[in-house]
Amino acid sequence: MNVQRILSVILILLLSQSFLFGQGNEIIFSQSATDSISEKEGNKASGIIAIALPSAMITYGLISLGDNGIRQFDRHVQNSLEQNNRFWNIHADDYIQFTPAVAAYTLKFCKVESAHNLLDMTILYGLSNLLAGCIVQGGKNITLRNRPDNSNNHSFPSGHTQTAFVAAEFLHQEYKDQSIWISIGGYSAATFVGIARVYKNRHWVSDVVAGAGIGILSTKAVYWAYPHIQKVLGKKDKSLQTFIFPGYNNGNLSLVLAKTF
Repeated sequence: MNVQRILSVILILLLSQSFLFGQGNEIIFSQSATDSISEKEGNKASGIIAIALPSAMITYGLISLGDNGIRQFDRHVQNSLEQNNRFWNIHADDYIQFTPAVAAYTLKFCKVESAHNLLDMTILYGLSNLLAGCIVQGGKNITLRNRPDNSNNHSFPSGHTQTAFVAAEFLHQEYKDQSIWISIGGYSAATFVGIARVYKNRHWVSDVVAGAGIGILSTKAVYWAYPHIQKVLGKKDKSLQTFIFPGYNNGNLSLVLAKTF
């Protein structure tokens, strides 16, 4: 298998999330096609489908921690890239990982209707990064996998890819009702980051796939839990105009201040 085919496999795997769920996390069942299925059963089925792909991506990465075919595929890709690409040393992935989130806020400031107001968007994005970042950092500390370039043992999962896919899923969640192309654009940028990390010999394929799955699933989990968090915190109260919460990104802790005006 040549390098082009290998990268095509990665591209299809990572982009498939946006095409499968480009119109939202719920699959709409027509009444005529589901006369024998209750609405409750349909909602449950759609929820399972919505988390199936990122869960499979994380599982793929975990399986690679053993000595098996997936790990051999990692090494095959790395060997192929070393033979065919010794000079690709760009740093665009360091910045493109944030572009879906920048796009989300740009659309918001351009008055494009989003699923949440600016304050809620910021809280959701911050909590998604916090959850995903903690999982990724924990994975790095537990697995201690060497990077392909042997620079350190913090390879699994990919933090850059996690950050990019948190941003892509955030963009998707906020604007999925506007256009499928918004979701596809965000996921395309995130996919570029994942491929770049492999191409630059900074990560194995399985690192990237797992990082993408963690980013997607963490964001979905935060969006699911947020209405319950609002109830606990009394977020419905209009007097609550400012919110401070911790953030986590690529090993860096921070405090995020969100305020409505």
